[in-house]
Amino acid sequence: MNAIILSGGLSTRLGEITKDIPKSLLDIRGKAMLDWQLEKLKDLGVTEVVLAAGHLAEVLKREVGSERLGLRIIYAIEPQRLGTGGAIKFAWDNYVPDNNEPTFALNGDILASADFSKMLEFLKPESDGIILGAMVDDASTYGVLDFDENYHLKQFKEKKGVVEPGYINGGIYLFNSRFKKYFPDQEVFSIEYDVFPNVKDLDVYASDRPWIDIGKPDRLEWARNNWK
Repeated sequence: MNAIILSGGLSTRLGEITKDIPKSLLDIRGKAMLDWQLEKLKDLGVTEVVLAAGHLAEVLKREVGSERLGLRIIYAIEPQRLGTGGAIKFAWDNYVPDNNEPTFALNGDILASADFSKMLEFLKPESDGIILGAMVDDASTYGVLDFDENYHLKQFKEKKGVVEPGYINGGIYLFNSRFKKYFPDQEVFSIEYDVFPNVKDLDVYASDRPWIDIGKPDRLEWARNNWK
């Protein structure tokens, strides 16, 4: 089992909050953001985690080190800003322990209480992979996942600006090795816009459990006050 955490974003929405500290090291109720994610991966049996780093990579490397919570930490430091898809491709091609094993990929600013072990059980050997579908009360600022009764993804619906609940892309993915065939030849690309629309067989692991993206100041503040 491989695991990649995207930890290299510029965090522009957080402004001065992340001027000198990467999002992965922000404190959430006495614990680094990264540690919340590492704990879930460790509980799953993961022993090595690749941090796809870029912005403030040296700070991250200095503070986290080569081992954290009993997990070996590997750094895939981008030679340039690669985008979400390019960062996953770079880390997967060069740093994951076993290219044939399923690979978790997590956005580094996501707190999710979804059960990763059940998500792994949901992965079909013949599928390309799974997207976490996170239920939110207000999906107006997100794209919504449209899936059938078998949880097979039909399409990504664009933001409608309507305040209503919906399952959104939860920023946590589990890919089979065949998923790599959808990566474009270029180095810089987005997983959301340049890859997912072309993938033929993606499933949605729909979760109604608490989820938050801490990438905006108000959401970060909520997490610091309320996350458990």
